[in-house]
Amino acid sequence: MIQRIQSVFLLLAGGLIFALLGVPFAGTSETVSASTLFSDGRYSIEDSPALLVFYLLGGALAIGSIFLYKRRTLQIRAGIFSFIAILIGMVLTVLLFLQDPVMDQAAAPDDRLGVYFPFLALIALLLAQRYIRKDEKLVRSMDRLR
Repeated sequence: MIQRIQSVFLLLAGGLIFALLGVPFAGTSETVSASTLFSDGRYSIEDSPALLVFYLLGGALAIGSIFLYKRRTLQIRAGIFSFIAILIGMVLTVLLFLQDPVMDQAAAPDDRLGVYFPFLALIALLLAQRYIRKDEKLVRSMDRLR
């Protein structure tokens, strides 16, 4: 199960998404009282329940699909749903950031490490999908030989 390269990629994707619980997307040097996102000086996954739901759903699906190694078609579907959930989370992250009033103030936010984690998770999910499909193709070709 863990010996397969796609399991490593799925674990990496899930780990990157769950790491968002401790790493912020962006931050400011001081707190901004007019902002809903930067009221504590950092924009993280905990600032919106929708972000929390979509990112954690995507991470849980990525980790959970590791254990579906005997059912590759279901593993592919779980990976696709994980990809979609993370992608929706990324879109919501950008929309919430652009709608925040801190964009009009002098306190300019700087990006932190957490802004790159969803992109890396999507790349890891795409690589996992590639290797899962490769395994499925190999198994189907072996079934034809029987």
